[in-house]
Amino acid sequence: MTTGTRTGVWLVGARGSVATTVVAGCAAMTAGLHPPTGMATETDAFAAAGLPPLPALVFGGHDTAECPLPKRAEELTAAGVLPHGLAAAVAAELHAADEEIRPGGPRPGDGRSEEELITAFAADLADFRTRRDLTRVVVLNVATTEPAPGGAGLPPSSLYAAAALRAGCPYVNFTPSTGLRHPALADTAAASGLPHAGRDGKTGQTLLRSVLAPMFVQRALTVRAWSGTNLLGGGDGAALADPAAAAAKNAGKERVLTDTLGPGVQGEVHIDDVPALGEWKTAWDHIAFDGFLGSRMTLQTTWQGCDSALAAPLVLDLARLTARAHEIGLSGPLEDLAFYFKDPDGTPPSALADQYTRLLAFGTRLGESR
Repeated sequence: MTTGTRTGVWLVGARGSVATTVVAGCAAMTAGLHPPTGMATETDAFAAAGLPPLPALVFGGHDTAECPLPKRAEELTAAGVLPHGLAAAVAAELHAADEEIRPGGPRPGDGRSEEELITAFAADLADFRTRRDLTRVVVLNVATTEPAPGGAGLPPSSLYAAAALRAGCPYVNFTPSTGLRHPALADTAAASGLPHAGRDGKTGQTLLRSVLAPMFVQRALTVRAWSGTNLLGGGDGAALADPAAAAAKNAGKERVLTDTLGPGVQGEVHIDDVPALGEWKTAWDHIAFDGFLGSRMTLQTTWQGCDSALAAPLVLDLARLTARAHEIGLSGPLEDLAFYFKDPDGTPPSALADQYTRLLAFGTRLGESR
């Protein structure tokens, strides 16, 4: 990454919990207020990869919500997501990012065609890049999960993805939404020459599954059933109360088990909206497996955490890695970023350890291209 250049990070869902935590967190780390906990790209393994430095990231985005980022940060502080005093300490950076947020869509009553929406979104990206004198802009979808498309036309996530391609921007889908995987965008994505990555960030329950499932295979233990429950509140809880949206989410959660253990393992994941939990989530797994001489055993795990705080460092990692991939001319699906996703592009390994090995090799490759 050339010294003095700046990279745009365009967040779809820019006023949501994840985006707000990303902007506030980047500002806090840049100011030296907090360490880069959770960021693989800030470890020694990536020191020579040529990634854009955190102070060189410039934030903007699309959203249909109107609550300004400084206010949203105050709400997240009250919810225990952001530490007390941080919103005030980085108020200037939050305000600057909020000034770069443009209206998303389609909103209720929006009469614009798909082509008009894509054109408008792409124009916002081009304007951001030119006006802020940015070397490149990476588009990341961190918006609320949408149901899988059930009819004609592109869902909102795919409209934004199409706009990213049209504006010449690398694209990352951190959600289970369709995004760039809509069949109507396949040829355009292939011809664009742009790198892209997705789908659905791996922050908690599936992260643990990608560690545990290979363990059973390596120890020759037969898994008979693997069931899970998610209890969550906030915007995600409300969105995933929709069975269609929950189904889109669960498809990615189940992939790591199918890819690692094969088909036929009983059980599924249930997602329950519990508004009282706010921004926090509890994920519980119950694993039934056979031991030596058919002895029946179980393993249960409980994961409690804040999705926004888990997701934010991954989003920053992905923005930097994808920007660097674009800089050295890589294109197409970035399978080496499977470490970050439940349902990654291509056919990368499913075990977290193997994915991490691929990620480290990718970092070395980026560094060797300097």
